[in-house]
Amino acid sequence: MCGRYTLFTDTEAREIREIIEATQRQAGSAPLKTGEIFPTNLAPILTCSRQRIQAEAAVWGFPGFQGRGVLINARAETAAEKRTFQKPLRVSRCAVPSTGFYEWGPGKRKHCFRLPETEALYMAGLWNDYGEERKFVILTTAANASVAPVHDRMPVILPRDRLEEWLLDPEAAQLLLRAPQPGLDAFPEAL
Repeated sequence: MCGRYTLFTDTEAREIREIIEATQRQAGSAPLKTGEIFPTNLAPILTCSRQRIQAEAAVWGFPGFQGRGVLINARAETAAEKRTFQKPLRVSRCAVPSTGFYEWGPGKRKHCFRLPETEALYMAGLWNDYGEERKFVILTTAANASVAPVHDRMPVILPRDRLEEWLLDPEAAQLLLRAPQPGLDAFPEAL
């Protein structure tokens, strides 16, 4: 389960920096978060409008049940069955750009997972509007061999060259939710 992720703008992370800059232009003066992203932060997501991928700002977390807390993740295996996620899964999918995500392992040790040899990692997400505010959740799946020693769940990772399919094609989106997840590099943080 993804409880935090990274959105760093290192000089090498040109693709991520461009997404952040485009989102900031769209969001205006709203405080867009970079670095370590926490639930309820305003962060970039990628959506599709008029067959074109665009960056926009959204708050991480759907409203929780009975007004308590926020829902930050949705299980890919059951999202189509849950009333909160059914419609967004059909019509308002997003990609969440990042430079990696965090999971906590035994002893509450934090690990950062990143794709090898690439600056950007895109996670499958869903968005919905609540009043005047756009919010998103991250879809998760069973952990692959890279993540399983640390945690039993992980975000659904979208290949960069399949973002458009995820955003535009509901049938392809279903296949991407069930696709094998790529191998990741793990970076344990010092205690």
